[in-house]
Amino acid sequence: MDKKALLSQLSIDRDSDESSSSGRPLKWLLLIAVVAGAGFLVFTAVLPIEASTVEVRTAVAQNLAAVPAGDSVLDATGYVVARRQATVSSKTTGKVVEVLVEEGMHVEEGQLLAQLDDSITRAQLELSESQLRASHASLDEMKVQLKQARLDLERTSGLAGRQLASQADLDRDTLTVEGLVARLARVEQELNVAERHADVQRQMLEDMQIRAPFAGVVVAKAAQPGEMISPVSAGGGFTRTGICTIVDMDSLEVEVDVNEAYINRVFPGQPVTVALNAYPDVQIPASVIAIIPTADRNKATVRVRIRILDRDDRVLPDMGVKVRFLDDTPAPRPVAETGVLVPADAVTDTGSEAYVWVVSEDRVSRRQVVIAGTRGDALRVIAGLEGGERVVSFPAGSSVDLDLAEGDRVQIVN
Repeated sequence: MDKKALLSQLSIDRDSDESSSSGRPLKWLLLIAVVAGAGFLVFTAVLPIEASTVEVRTAVAQNLAAVPAGDSVLDATGYVVARRQATVSSKTTGKVVEVLVEEGMHVEEGQLLAQLDDSITRAQLELSESQLRASHASLDEMKVQLKQARLDLERTSGLAGRQLASQADLDRDTLTVEGLVARLARVEQELNVAERHADVQRQMLEDMQIRAPFAGVVVAKAAQPGEMISPVSAGGGFTRTGICTIVDMDSLEVEVDVNEAYINRVFPGQPVTVALNAYPDVQIPASVIAIIPTADRNKATVRVRIRILDRDDRVLPDMGVKVRFLDDTPAPRPVAETGVLVPADAVTDTGSEAYVWVVSEDRVSRRQVVIAGTRGDALRVIAGLEGGERVVSFPAGSSVDLDLAEGDRVQIVN
């Protein structure tokens, strides 16, 4: 009986196994339904966003550039050069103690750029000033001796008049006075020499301070504290020949090499437009300064100097430029206009306000602008918009403007 009871305990319960296995498919079905529902919700949430993307045409706001009148008769390329540029150095060899400038810094004429070691020069100046004081003391002593000699001469002259002194005594006192006068003149000259020597030492001490020769911008820094600097190339690579390089930005001009076959189209005073390679859309008014009266045999070109009429902070030394030589129509001075140019179909004018739609990172935002006039088919905007910004343009009859809202996603089609 005990064996039968044990064997019955080892038997498999078919009913309980079927009930547990029948519950597993129901759990998997519920999990699949939840995942499918979440995917449907994500799909329905993203789909309206993608569907709301609006296709638009855009235009770029252009900076105003006053272009002189006249048609181009010749195009050329060149570079911006500085007529006033200097690598500032010292008059004597010395050790740099302090450098007070960095690249890009604006400096004024006479501003302190660097300080050299002036310990020896200062000691020499103190020695010269001591010698100068000694010369002053010698001069005072000689004046006292001369005064005494003149008094002696007066007494001797009086005694000689009364036959109480010999002629020899009178001659001796007379020569003494004349000798002291000569010595006094020599001491005065020595004093003058001592003053000049002291002035030289003061100038040498002042030369230990390197100052800007003119106002400009520092474009290169060549020395550091602790280095030796010299006006000549001495000491190999261990001695610098300059502290920094300064460029007078007001002296910038353009130099162009013109093929000698077309130089007859260029003349002094000719109106020119200059476009920087870095900013090809910016037309800068200019004029021809001079034609250099010599040709380059190897390149068959003639160099032409061009003056930039309107100073622009974007013009930098050694920039590449494209130059358009205009005809002989006198180049009027451009009217100083500000703002940017945008197509007329990019501006919506409701009567009470004017606005544009600005595109930034595939989103649009409405921005109010101020219109100051027209130039051809474009409008001049003087407030609310910067050059280079992209605005939405609306062709005639388009209703896209009515469909846009702040922050809408757009797709540029042009």
